[in-house]
Amino acid sequence: MAERFLRVDDLVEDLDRLLSWGESLKNDPEAGDFLPLIDMTVASIYEKPSTRTRISFEVGVKQLGGHPMALGANEMQLGHKESIADTANVLSRYVQGITHRGFGHNDVAELAESSTVPVINALSDEHHPCQAIADMMTIREFAPEVERQKIAWIGDGNNVLHDLMLAATILGHDVRYATPDGHEPLSSVVSDAEAFAAQSGGTVKRSSSAEEAVEDATVIYTDVFVSMGQEDDKNKLQDFEGYSVTGDLCSSADDDHIFLHCLPANRGVEVTDEVMDGPHSRVWDQAENRLHAQKSLLTRLLNDAAWDTYGEVMGVEGW
Repeated sequence: MAERFLRVDDLVEDLDRLLSWGESLKNDPEAGDFLPLIDMTVASIYEKPSTRTRISFEVGVKQLGGHPMALGANEMQLGHKESIADTANVLSRYVQGITHRGFGHNDVAELAESSTVPVINALSDEHHPCQAIADMMTIREFAPEVERQKIAWIGDGNNVLHDLMLAATILGHDVRYATPDGHEPLSSVVSDAEAFAAQSGGTVKRSSSAEEAVEDATVIYTDVFVSMGQEDDKNKLQDFEGYSVTGDLCSSADDDHIFLHCLPANRGVEVTDEVMDGPHSRVWDQAENRLHAQKSLLTRLLNDAAWDTYGEVMGVEGW
């Protein structure tokens, strides 16, 4: 079975190095000469519309020397006239890697189970691991001297929070999440994050309010309250009164805190313009880092030999 990246702890031992790799690819002026995916094709399946995921993967594969192939849900028989397993077997004969952005996490898990090439979860209803790598890269980029971050999550206990908790606790950070009753993260993921925290020295806990979560926080993070595919649940927004990230809410955070949002944002709902466009916001850097983080991930999964020799090839001291 080929390696897969369905949740961020699938590569727990490589997480720190994935970040370093992404930082080097972003900042090294000679990184464009490194083409580990030369003559490789990466098929990307999109059951959900996408801006950042599709563009960052297509540009990333191209910059690494490969050929990106985007496949829309209406262009394939995936899960309809052809089983997911059969689709995985066919694609494995044509391409060197597969990414999948869809709904049910079981779908991407089945795709990976039947594939003989690496499969990357580009988003499912339960996990968004590629986002978590970009998040950790952004946090480290703007606060490299802070070894133990205080990360406050405000809003829905969704897929983004799941992998944020896992990645942060693997790296030894503290996570405090404020979610309304009935919108908590999956207990199984919380348990996994607690186990990582016990090993790394970090912590993860639920706060009783948004105000409590952001106190002295070095990172404040929110996402849409109603995720894609849940738009028909018009009553859901009522549950999130008091959870909008405003300037007043952020006033008790660390003076040098940064604000993150994985985008797209519903301005005036989960975050105000004052915060989104304010001096603490790093959302555009965060969006850019999807590209660099995914280039690191693609190389690790599709060309492990290039990953191991990157330092020698690019002259990175201590790699």
